[in-house]
Amino acid sequence: MVEEWSRESWRTKPICQVPGYRDQTLLAETTARLGRLPPLVFAGEIRRLKDQLALAADGKAFVLQGGDCAESFADFETNHIRDTFRVLLQMAAVLAFGCGVPVIRIGRMAGQFAKPRSSDIEEVKGVRLPSYRGDMINGMDFTEAAREPDPERMIKAYYQSAATLNLLRAFSQGGYADLSRVHEWTLEFVHKQPPALRFQELADRLTESLEFMAACGITSRTTPQIREIEFFTSHEALLLPYEEALTRRDSTTGGEPWTATSAHMLWIGDRTRQADGAHVEFLRGVPNPIGLKCGPSLAADDLLRLIDRLNPRNEPGRLTLIIRMGHDKVLEKLPPLVRAVKAAGCSVVWLSDPMHGNTVKAASGVKTRPFESIARELQGFFKVCRDEGVHAGGVHFEMTGRDVTECTGGADNVTDVDLLSEDYDTACDPRLNANQSLELAFLMAEELRAEKQKRRDARRAAAAL
Repeated sequence: MVEEWSRESWRTKPICQVPGYRDQTLLAETTARLGRLPPLVFAGEIRRLKDQLALAADGKAFVLQGGDCAESFADFETNHIRDTFRVLLQMAAVLAFGCGVPVIRIGRMAGQFAKPRSSDIEEVKGVRLPSYRGDMINGMDFTEAAREPDPERMIKAYYQSAATLNLLRAFSQGGYADLSRVHEWTLEFVHKQPPALRFQELADRLTESLEFMAACGITSRTTPQIREIEFFTSHEALLLPYEEALTRRDSTTGGEPWTATSAHMLWIGDRTRQADGAHVEFLRGVPNPIGLKCGPSLAADDLLRLIDRLNPRNEPGRLTLIIRMGHDKVLEKLPPLVRAVKAAGCSVVWLSDPMHGNTVKAASGVKTRPFESIARELQGFFKVCRDEGVHAGGVHFEMTGRDVTECTGGADNVTDVDLLSEDYDTACDPRLNANQSLELAFLMAEELRAEKQKRRDARRAAAAL
């Protein structure tokens, strides 16, 4: 018997990773204000993303999901949004050449303001305060006033998300993403780095192709697919009062169903994936594409139970499994999950998040992620997918277009010493910089070419029988 769902039914379930607001009256007033504001995204856009993700589940598209670990009120500026968008454009171009299928671009943007934490309390020099949980909830400064959860921050997060979405739509549809501008996408500070030089070679090849197409009468003026892209947004659905307030009736289908309008895609974190918990309860009832973070502690039986809970009709494009095992565990922990899901006949998109399982502390005590560990987990993910006969559907990165030094290694050769510079500027977790992101895009392109070649060889072998 299917349990009845409503926007509020999550309130009857056990919940974790949520702040304790002292002023419940102010919380209710704030969410009521949010409920009267316009939606941030629209049901038609959400359905288009789901259709595209269904192609990724079938190996006919590839997902590139990336952006800040946690968006910040202080860092909100046009250049930051533009530069991250620009790197995603570069990466998508590299991946499209590698896999020969459409690349679905999804930003961790316009809503990624709340973060789960391993501890509710942070202690510094004997002083204990609530942990920073993202700008939507409290402040980063280590003071009692800043760390107090404030419902009004949800309003500021909403308006910053709306402004970010407005800019992203302008970039996507206004000509900035035009393929004829491919040479303009390289950021100044990476011009002479090896990945940027490789991208310039690819851009030259793409320009030659566009010139040939123009000679045939196919230009960005005549073909919107050259001039425009679709760009979707996503974030972790952690703060459920905010998500509930922005869940609306779909007016294009006669008021059904309730749709989460804070982002096109929402995901459940590894710390909030309890099958009988509030976060799973809320997201099972909205029709948006849903991501589920899968860490090394997740057992195959528990995963199948979650899949049944979140996608009981086995709808293609509905559920994306975001794998975050760590480079030293992915070859051991991922195959049993893949085999169980495949045997059950579940339609899912397999995505690699090689960031969260590879966070370490450097000798200086600063959090970092070694580039080599990230690359090894990616390679392990692709290997498992090839060996088990499923499609490697995409990747999920914490990255930025800024020249940061937060992840060590890569072509930039970021060292432990660089972690102590002013270019270590994350609001929470270490991010890849533009150059490291592009370097990984080329690595993935090689993996995708190998996967494509394996499929060709299998078809040839079958034809020869």
